Amino acid sequence: MSSKQPFKRHRFPAMVILVAVRMYLRYPLCYQDVTDLLAERGLEVDRSTVFRWVQKFGPELSRRTERHLRRASLNWHVDETYIRVGGKWRYLWRAIDANGQLVDFRLTARRDAKAAKAFLTKAMERVRLHRPLSICTDKAPTYRKVIREINHRYDPHFDYITHVDRKYLNNRVESDHAALNRLLGYRQSFRSLSCAKATLLGMETIRAIRNGHIQTRQTGVRGEISFVHQLFGLAA
Repeated sequence: MSSKQPFKRHRFPAMVILVAVRMYLRYPLCYQDVTDLLAERGLEVDRSTVFRWVQKFGPELSRRTERHLRRASLNWHVDETYIRVGGKWRYLWRAIDANGQLVDFRLTARRDAKAAKAFLTKAMERVRLHRPLSICTDKAPTYRKVIREINHRYDPHFDYITHVDRKYLNNRVESDHAALNRLLGYRQSFRSLSCAKATLLGMETIRAIRNGHIQTRQTGVRGEISFVHQLFGLAA
């Protein structure tokens, strides 16, 4: 996809596409709901078209928003939840900072040390030099082992990252899971991992915009719309 002309060869105007994508990602709607809302405004769009728009522009929205995100704090909360992908339960690993801002997420088929290590490594590569000073998790022994290995990799003689394994202190990320699950609603089943990842990238980005984790943005829903339009070079 051309980053400069992402709407090239699309029959509908860019404004219509962004409205449909943003509605699906921001509210607990299914593709048919979005199709019906567009039909109320005189726009006949098939739900499969809305699906393709979300799969294409969800990741593109995330990519364009990346440089506008506030820097994550150095205290992380890490936990995993479940979603259905291809008819099977998969693990959704998520890390947020002390302010509730998403650091990163990862979908895996297993909940083991290998999956935890891959997720935390990916999250730390994303923040680069701004590695966390503390990571709060539940009491799963998997995290203890992985964080110990990460500390040893950076400095064998010093524990750079403090591991806090108190479940009651991890309520922040569990509450954030609940908010995401409410947004997913009855859409908590995806066709494939790639479909789930593209949709979640868009949803997490819209949630970051909505929750004020962007450096410069007007408040309210009009500010969200204006920010998204500016990302794609459209008039506010």
